[in-house]
Amino acid sequence: MRPPRTRRLRPLSTAVVLGVLGTGSLVACGSDDVDTGTEPTVTASSSQDEPEEQPSAPSSSETLSGRLGPMEVTGTVTEDLEAPWGLDFLPDGDAVLTERDTRRVLRIDPDTGEQTELGVVAAAAPNGEAGLLGVAVSPDFRRDRTLFLYYTTGEDNRVARATLDGDTLGEPETILDGIPLNSYHDGGRLAFGPDGMLYVSTGDAGNPDLAQDPDSLAGKVLRMTADGEVPRDNPTRGSLVYTLGHRNVQGLAFDDDDTLWASEFGDQTYDELNRLEPGGNFAWPINEGQGDVQGGDLINPQVVWSTDDASPSGLAYADGMLFVAALGGERVWRVPLDGDRAGEPQDFFTDTYGRIREIKPAPDGDLWVITNNTDTRGEPRAGDDRILRVSTGVE
Repeated sequence: MRPPRTRRLRPLSTAVVLGVLGTGSLVACGSDDVDTGTEPTVTASSSQDEPEEQPSAPSSSETLSGRLGPMEVTGTVTEDLEAPWGLDFLPDGDAVLTERDTRRVLRIDPDTGEQTELGVVAAAAPNGEAGLLGVAVSPDFRRDRTLFLYYTTGEDNRVARATLDGDTLGEPETILDGIPLNSYHDGGRLAFGPDGMLYVSTGDAGNPDLAQDPDSLAGKVLRMTADGEVPRDNPTRGSLVYTLGHRNVQGLAFDDDDTLWASEFGDQTYDELNRLEPGGNFAWPINEGQGDVQGGDLINPQVVWSTDDASPSGLAYADGMLFVAALGGERVWRVPLDGDRAGEPQDFFTDTYGRIREIKPAPDGDLWVITNNTDTRGEPRAGDDRILRVSTGVE
């Protein structure tokens, strides 16, 4: 295995934070991982002269930057996985992992790396980017022993729950079906929020107009109870839709302020990091990346990348920062937060471990990073795919 190397952020023509103006463009719909992006043209906003003021206390991002070192790979948890996709942790510290194409659900021992097959989701129908995708452990797992799964069938995408009895996964029970499917743009990430609700990301299923249709489940982030019901305090009464206007969200993470962030595949120009607001419209397919939303109800992303530098899948929050798993970009992006604003991204491990599918904070404070080189688009190395143990870089 080659040793990890780090690389600082390139100039703002590669990663653009909100407050730097770019012009969104709408181009033909392509697959999530096709690295045909172009460098965005960037115009930095100018600042006005301000009267001299007394020095103020440093912001949280300035305080954090003084404690940051490079991210480092500290070990390998396990190897020889086949197109791994979703990851979450059980209360005892073991991890639960899904494989997209084999349809297997695995338990991973964090100390030994031992893989135990818990079951196969027979109803899942792998096809391109579709198959067995996200997994989330119930926040009441000690009581209900329940896992939640997102997968593609021959008819739709759906969310199901299944009980784990020892090392045996029970038959999945569907709690939501009818999510439009395709061989690409299926979303698939699951995350329980601090409010106990289940958040679900869906893709536009190759039909961009569905993302703006409030009656469609495609191109959305959904919010539901553990029974698949509509919470009373959802943005629209009677609707599961939490946000709309998404092309293909595959990363969800809550910060310390209980705010939900999402990483999103763009088309062929801009990928996005979005700070979600209940009921918010994130503009796809009206805008790709940042656009002119003056006087409108559309929300710009906090960060945009050229698609050859990102193709973002998993998203994690730890130590005051967001971490983005990049497939086509073959790296991890670290994005510090200052309140409700994203700071300057840095990239690590570029071209070292190949495609990165998922990233998740482990109970011990490290990050688990999942490679994704065996899904037919990568170049597998010996031992791929693997889970790497990675430090956040906070000293």
